[in-house]
Amino acid sequence: MDKIKVGITHGDFNGISYEIIIKSLLDPRIYDLCTPVVYGSAKVAGYYKGMMPNAENFSFNIITDPAQANPKRANMIVCVDENVKIDVGQPTVISGQYAIASLNAAVRDLKAGKIDVLVTCPINKKNTTGDGFGFIGHTEYLAAEFGDAEPLMFMVSDVLKVGLVTMHVPLTRVAGAITTEAVLNHIRAIKRSLERDFNIVGPKIAVLGLNPHAGDDGLLGPEEQEIIIPALQSARYENILAFGPFAADGFFGSGAYKKFDAVLAMYHDQGLAPFKALTFADGVNFTAGLSVVRTSPAHGVGFDIAGKMVADPSPMRAAIYQAIDIYRNRQVFDEASANPLQHFSKGERNDRGDGAGRGAGRRGADRDADVADLLKDTPDAAPATDSAPAEAPAAAE
Repeated sequence: MDKIKVGITHGDFNGISYEIIIKSLLDPRIYDLCTPVVYGSAKVAGYYKGMMPNAENFSFNIITDPAQANPKRANMIVCVDENVKIDVGQPTVISGQYAIASLNAAVRDLKAGKIDVLVTCPINKKNTTGDGFGFIGHTEYLAAEFGDAEPLMFMVSDVLKVGLVTMHVPLTRVAGAITTEAVLNHIRAIKRSLERDFNIVGPKIAVLGLNPHAGDDGLLGPEEQEIIIPALQSARYENILAFGPFAADGFFGSGAYKKFDAVLAMYHDQGLAPFKALTFADGVNFTAGLSVVRTSPAHGVGFDIAGKMVADPSPMRAAIYQAIDIYRNRQVFDEASANPLQHFSKGERNDRGDGAGRGAGRRGADRDADVADLLKDTPDAAPATDSAPAEAPAAAE
């Protein structure tokens, strides 16, 4: 069987993108897992390669189509004018334009089935939100390109997985964007992704509150009582193991997140601050809910350290590996779902050792614990979700 073709966009080339790409591809073991195809510039790659002490023998195989990719080499499709000016550490108009050119070229090939998965290097929102792009980030762009209306920004690692109800929204607009429907839809999306993308059966999902202390029974805000708890009740009626709402500080500070397969946060920093504090080295930004697989290292463009050759390639390497794992997990899940006579038992799906997903056997005993044990000693859980409602709740207005 052909190896998975991983398309890699170069993001903002004035940042650390080429440094982490080349450092990741210097490890020859990666070519046992995939065939990488970078969409970028040979000139820019050569410029950064010249700064690396251990990259003398590294080079890209220049191609014009993924079909020409050498499975034992790092391949590149040039989609940037090779006379481009490099301003290390500076967000420029041209670096923004070519970040989008790289993304557009990779997406065209992804749509055509010429590459299997997409790994995107970070872009700078300030120089990519002009008339030629019109999206605040990769997630929104990819959802529009592939016609997927409900993408989920899902920060994932072997330690913690965090989804977001609101993504790149100013804090002043967050409360207005939190609705019962939005919370419920994101709970459903997390469940689907955990099952299909991460090979987890019967996933347990923690949902955070919006307000301090999860609202203190309405004293610090009505959103938990009026919006989040009804969403949790509806989820439980659908046999989704969703719990909360939890106060974020106590939830992460006490280590309660270890009892769950994923966490749903209400807004960007509520979820990403603890995620990056706990798992920065191997954290991956995965866009769940898309018909295609897209991952990215869970960090920014790194203008402050660009050109210093101190960037850690671990998140980039993790993004590549995670994309491969998710692609394979989807193949297994879809094949099993297509033929109902071929299925895995709960124990087989969670604990089988065939490598289909690095986290497949993780915390099997904890995941199978009784729901009552999960909630024991967990801070700030709303009692309204301790048991499934006796009848379907009324639709939220």
